[in-house]
This record gives sequence, structure tokens and C-alpha cells, in this order.
Amino acid sequence: MKTVLPCCGAVVGTLLLLASPAPVRAGQEPPSAPLAPYQRLIETVAERHGLDPRLFAALVETESARQSGAVSSAGAVGLAQLMPETARRFGVRDPANPEDNLDGAARYLRWLLDRFRGRVDLALAAYNAGEGAVDRHGGIPPYRETMTFVTKVMTRAGLRRVPGRTPPGPARLVRRPDGTLVITNRPPRADR
Repeated sequence: MKTVLPCCGAVVGTLLLLASPAPVRAGQEPPSAPLAPYQRLIETVAERHGLDPRLFAALVETESARQSGAVSSAGAVGLAQLMPETARRFGVRDPANPEDNLDGAARYLRWLLDRFRGRVDLALAAYNAGEGAVDRHGGIPPYRETMTFVTKVMTRAGLRRVPGRTPPGPARLVRRPDGTLVITNRPPRADR
């Protein structure tokens, strides 16, 4: 014979209510959670291609909000939202596969950083709007989506500007003598 305690239902209900995530209003971003299932893969792929893992993770977070099955209205696919032509160009066999997608995106971002001489802002703008748009505008295109994208990725990667201070130059990747990569906005040192 089962014994049911009348208070148990209320206790369990209260515990379930407390364990539920807070509601998110329409148009409001959910609180950022770590890229848990993909974090190690993101770090590994970033390091393999000479990228700062924070920058690459911020790009992935901004592009897909950690949704490996994401497909944009423009046809971009996966965690890093690769367009089909970009995926083909960088040898991605299956853009829906998280590992293939991230590897192709890292190769593309590395190529953009090299093309724009380490200028993180221009590489991100080109990732979002295409390198042709950056070339045509001689910098970050004046598209709201692109400007928002660059700001979000750089902020998530920790590349914020200090209020009241103008950085001496645009953010760029630099390899230290010990081989580590850092993001800096200091001007390059002149060779002596």
C-alpha cells in the first residue's frame, strides 16, 4: 500500500519552479551561457589556426547563439554561420557538422586576419558582410547589421574600449616571442 504525503506535491512543485530558467521577453537575448558542448572544440580549432580562442568563441556565440543546427534566412549554416560559397571555398565538406563548420570558419577568419593585416575589426566586418564590402567602403561598411556584429564580437571577446580613452589604434592580433597570440590596440613597434 502506498502512502502519499500531502505536502510532497507542493514541495516538488516549488523546487521545479525554482529550478526553471527565468523567462526571456521577445527581442531580449537570453543570458549568455558557455558554449559548453563545443567549448573545447572551439578552443582546439582556434589554436590550430592561430586564432585567439576568446575571439573565435565570441564570433561563434554571436553568429549562432550556440545552435549547431542554425540556418539563417540568407542560407548561412551551423555554429559559425558559413555561407555555402564560403564553405566550398575553404574546403568544408559538411557545413552542418560542428567540427567541419568550425574548422572552415577558423580558416576563413585566419585568412581574413591575414588579408586585413591583423585588423580584427575589418576581418570581422568582412566575415559578416564579405571582403568585397569592406574593400568598397575602405573600412567597416556602414551597415547596421555589420557594425552591430563587429561591436558584439569584440565586446564578447573582451576588446572593449575604455570610456573616455581613445585607443592608439585598431585592434589586431600579435604573436609574442613565446608564440602566444594576444589582441592589442597598440601601434606596431618600428623595427630598430
